[in-house]
Amino acid sequence: MIQRKIFILLFLFIPLFLSGQNTVPEQIGRFLKQTGMEGSTLACVVREVTNGKTVCRYQDQLQVTPASVMKLVTTATALEILGSDYRYPTTLAYDGTLNNGVLQGNLYIIGSGDPTLGSSHFAPESKNFLETWIKALQETGIRQINGAVVADESVFDTEGISPKWVYEDLGSYYGAGSYGLSIFDNLYRLSLRTTSGKRPQIIGTEPAGVVRKFHNYLVSSNVRTDSCYILGAPFADERYLYGVIPAGKERYTLKGDIPDPALFLAQYVTDALKRQNIPVAKPATCYRILQENGKWKKGERKTIVTTYSPTLRQIVEKTNHVSHNLYADALLKTIGLQYQTKPGEVLSSFGKGIRLLKEHWEKAGLDITALSLYDGSGLSPTDKVTADFMADLLCYMATQSPEKQAFLHSLPEAGKEGSVRNFLKGSSLQGQAWLKSGSMSRVKGYAGYIEKDGKRYAIALFLNQYNTDGGPATRALARLIESLF
Repeated sequence: MIQRKIFILLFLFIPLFLSGQNTVPEQIGRFLKQTGMEGSTLACVVREVTNGKTVCRYQDQLQVTPASVMKLVTTATALEILGSDYRYPTTLAYDGTLNNGVLQGNLYIIGSGDPTLGSSHFAPESKNFLETWIKALQETGIRQINGAVVADESVFDTEGISPKWVYEDLGSYYGAGSYGLSIFDNLYRLSLRTTSGKRPQIIGTEPAGVVRKFHNYLVSSNVRTDSCYILGAPFADERYLYGVIPAGKERYTLKGDIPDPALFLAQYVTDALKRQNIPVAKPATCYRILQENGKWKKGERKTIVTTYSPTLRQIVEKTNHVSHNLYADALLKTIGLQYQTKPGEVLSSFGKGIRLLKEHWEKAGLDITALSLYDGSGLSPTDKVTADFMADLLCYMATQSPEKQAFLHSLPEAGKEGSVRNFLKGSSLQGQAWLKSGSMSRVKGYAGYIEKDGKRYAIALFLNQYNTDGGPATRALARLIESLF
């Protein structure tokens, strides 16, 4: 009888060792029994930052799809390797000879991977690059170019998007490719006029000329929001429009990706120079096109002007606040520029960044065996991470990283800012939680920090393969997080 009582007591105390509070396993079990959670996968860990003590865990070693929570891994690595004061340079230069204002050569735009050139997220300063370039060109004395404006995006390869992305993302604004040169967030706005029962009429794009042809299969209907897709491959100058769009709109706007940002930038600058009465004799081109045609030559170039991006601290903050896929992918590729390729090793720009990222965290003492990524943004559904790894990274960044302040500041406050401005709003944790969210089809995730009773906790929570709408799943996760604290 005594042995039986001891066994019962030990059994009852197991949840305390697992969670730090005996109600947590019950709350998680109740969460998984809710309608819509049938067959779903939940992974969770809560860890006290100062001492590393795990106060709650559930399937924290399980590999799950993180969606945009993966951006925390990318931005933390970028801060660690590049430093928060790093700025991307973009240089305007020329080759050939300059006599009496006539350039017998080409004008080059040399990129370093900056994803913020002309970005709406850093306006109006980010929009001033063209004025700066033209002024510097005029001060150099160039009044005519008997060559071409050439975009040199060769710092990265031509694999702008991850091969692991799904088809519906290709052509979308959030699936824009990351290249050695980017412009205007690599997105355009497509304006349409809609009438019920009729195919929407295409008005135009802003900026103009980014896509040569749209194949329009849209349908106008009496709906409140659109369910549209802009589909198309990188570098292809045509796009396909599918789905349903609200009727009765004089001007309705969709967003898509610029198919070839480097080439478009060269064309954009060419047109601007002509408006300033600086004629350019040859059509705009870029490294990719010249290299494919065997015409790429890299000789001596003379610098006209170099402009710089915002600091990495600012870029990382914007990446995590608005969940900017392009920024995150560019950061991963920039990290990869420091990777030392081994003999016989052939890696893409994505691949180099991934290798260096993993090496960095392995040297920092984190277990990377369950970390699998194919981009920096988390847009690939094949990206995998464990809640345990994410909590380890969060604790490291808060206690050991020399860039901890920049990283902590990059996380939006739940219920107030960024992609989590409505999450936990009005709850007991509002004003105490700083979280990065992630979502895609049947995937939700949150990771970051929560302060409670004078202590800071790292939390990583992932839900995959749920069977309800996104709204109910989000609200259920908010209630679960509240219950854990």
